[in-house]
Amino acid sequence: MRLDTNMFKIELPKEVEDILKCIKKAGFEAYIVGGCVRDSLLNRVPTDWDITTNAKPEDVKKLFARTIDTGLIHGTVTVMIGKMGYEITTYRIDGDYDDGRHPNEVTFTSDLRKDLERRDFTINAMAYEPEHGLVDLFDGVKDLQERLIRAVGDPNLRFLEDALRMMRAIRFAAGLGFSIDYETKEAIRAHANLLSKVSAERIQVELVKLLVSDHPELIRELYDTGLTNIMFPEFDKMMNTVQNNPHHCYNVGEHTIEALKQVSNSKVLRLAVLCHDIGKIATRSTDENGVDHFYGHANYSEQFTLDRLRALRFDNDTIQRVSRLVLFHDYEPGLKESDVRRMISKVTKEAMQDLYYVKRADILAQSDYLRAQKLELLEKRQGICEKILEKQECVQLRELKISGKDLIALKIPQGKKMGQILNQLLDIVIEDPTKNERDLLLQIAQRIYQENITEIKLKDE
Repeated sequence: MRLDTNMFKIELPKEVEDILKCIKKAGFEAYIVGGCVRDSLLNRVPTDWDITTNAKPEDVKKLFARTIDTGLIHGTVTVMIGKMGYEITTYRIDGDYDDGRHPNEVTFTSDLRKDLERRDFTINAMAYEPEHGLVDLFDGVKDLQERLIRAVGDPNLRFLEDALRMMRAIRFAAGLGFSIDYETKEAIRAHANLLSKVSAERIQVELVKLLVSDHPELIRELYDTGLTNIMFPEFDKMMNTVQNNPHHCYNVGEHTIEALKQVSNSKVLRLAVLCHDIGKIATRSTDENGVDHFYGHANYSEQFTLDRLRALRFDNDTIQRVSRLVLFHDYEPGLKESDVRRMISKVTKEAMQDLYYVKRADILAQSDYLRAQKLELLEKRQGICEKILEKQECVQLRELKISGKDLIALKIPQGKKMGQILNQLLDIVIEDPTKNERDLLLQIAQRIYQENITEIKLKDE
């Protein structure tokens, strides 16, 4: 059913209204466009308010006191009002896309339709202006109602123009809970290899947006259309690695997808869950009873994670936090307090809560076999951990009541031996937190040092 688009009224921020009025008063057209129209119709609060106009960039710059030349070659000027910036772009027609990423040239036009028809998806190709109402030339409202992601015009042309749009289609579907139009999906499948032309940074942004959405399971769409084979090939191998083991009911890839649904939408948590079992593609073995095992997979998973996140140009902090969770996701200490303190020392205090979430998601995505017992053990261990953290017991070198300076005062030389002594002291304190007392630790350090000297002398003799 076609809708009367005049029935839609969008409440605009005063600053946006003022910009539209200023441009119109000068004799030009001006509309809000794209994502802000889509989000408004979905009763979501837009994060940005983009404006399109038939005014040329130089005309826009004359109308406003503070502007930034954001991208004049593409017709974009940012108007600053207070601390907020509003992008204003001239109606344009894109030329050919030889590199599958950027138009070779853009041509300014006075025709709004020409500008809208170059956009990616129908739900992003609507414009609005208070006086004229909603401009919906490609049934964007209908697709919103039908919860559908559909390319504007020929999807093959849209993806040949910019290959990243293939990931964006799936990312929008994940973010909005929509499905993807059949022809649009088939075009993605046909042109998946073009994603290799897109920079790792742009791919990373779209992957993260998909993962932190309410539907991270739509990473399966990336796999089904062949996109993961280009940007995350390990995932394809995971989808083809079976787990004939009573603890599992899915292959590695499907297990990972289920686990993604069991953890909150934090970038670090979702990335850690995505990568936690990558190492299983290299460690699968089958015993004489036909049961699969994946010995040492966490170490392999850590290395694969480091390699893949670096290839996708993630920042060092994210890479370190994610890889630490991946390395320890399968680590199972005992239930003694000293065991848990040793775990915290390895993992770090800052990562313990995140590790709990990752381990819980991992268990919930396994088979029912021993699930209740696994969750009970996890909760017990977490309870012990919380008590240790609450009591602020020493689990790290910086929390010892003595430091390297104190050892220097004991005439212990700096270097490898000093580091070994400090680590021995930490082990002693982790085993018994009451021994984290300055005088006692100084005595123990002196004794350890003297014993080492005696041992060296005996060897020399």
